[in-house]
Amino acid sequence: MASHYELSRIMRPDDANIVGNVHGGTILKMIEEAGCIIGTRHCNTQNGDRCVAALARVERTDFLHPMFIGEVAHVSAEITYTSKHSVEVQVNVLSENIVTGAKKLTNKATLWYVPFSLQNVAKIIEVPPIEYSSPEQEEAGKKRYEAQKLERLETKERNGEIIMSVSLPDRQTKEPYTVAFSQSSLIHLVGPSDCTLHGFVHGGVTMKLMDEVAGIVAARHCKTNIVTASVDAINFHRKIKKGCVITISGRMTFTSNKSMEIEVLVDADPLVEAEKGKYRAATAFFTYISLDKDNKPLPVPPLKLDGEEEQKRFEEGKARYLQNKAKRLADKERQQ
Repeated sequence: MASHYELSRIMRPDDANIVGNVHGGTILKMIEEAGCIIGTRHCNTQNGDRCVAALARVERTDFLHPMFIGEVAHVSAEITYTSKHSVEVQVNVLSENIVTGAKKLTNKATLWYVPFSLQNVAKIIEVPPIEYSSPEQEEAGKKRYEAQKLERLETKERNGEIIMSVSLPDRQTKEPYTVAFSQSSLIHLVGPSDCTLHGFVHGGVTMKLMDEVAGIVAARHCKTNIVTASVDAINFHRKIKKGCVITISGRMTFTSNKSMEIEVLVDADPLVEAEKGKYRAATAFFTYISLDKDNKPLPVPPLKLDGEEEQKRFEEGKARYLQNKAKRLADKERQQ
């Protein structure tokens, strides 16, 4: 039973962001493709309904080094834990300079998938168990599973809020460096090329659009080149069907001296089944940094807050920032 999968492809000019590096959303999409392939293969190694693995959650993902056009991306995925109805996939991304042969680890990510029957999209299939090298490895996986399950439930509780998009005439009346000034939205009609065999949107397509909106918010705030530094857990709450119109909205929640956090929400609006109403499909927090013309980090302009709600979101963002900073320092100390 194969629990490991690799894919490679060369990065082309249409994979670039405006700085000239590979677009963060492109890398997220490749990570999800590798995870979906290995998850779907694993869940179809048993008898019974054929199924496809649908993305439920992406854990925090750091962009460790930029990837450049002309380099080869090597994406390796491995199944590290299975519960009754979900699969944990860990993914590493290496960039290879094919001229010099130099390789760098650019991304590490953990994804969770749930298998749905191809015959009945409402039916979740039981996942075949994997073999663990030790009881400790299984126990560690179980702890990760319980932690992400709890976080998903907490995120669902704050799902009700809908962000109103800001039109250009309104933006001209807003003060720079406020939440309202940089808040942005994209609208996308879900077509067949966006979808899985089920007719539901690929998680990677949604992530790429989320990264684009977050990038627009960051660029409007700083008025400089920007780059994705990390993505806090992306939660996929409900599936998005072909034919839906999705609104991807982003707003600045927190700024430190060197980084900014953007909250991104995805709302789906079924055109054909309009009676079902609009719903919140996915949520995430993206962290960006500002760059000068030589791709060196620049200070981020402080966010001007207006009202209790913005202050509350800022404090929550600050808590996440400090928590992630402490975790990075602890990881660094362990490696020394």
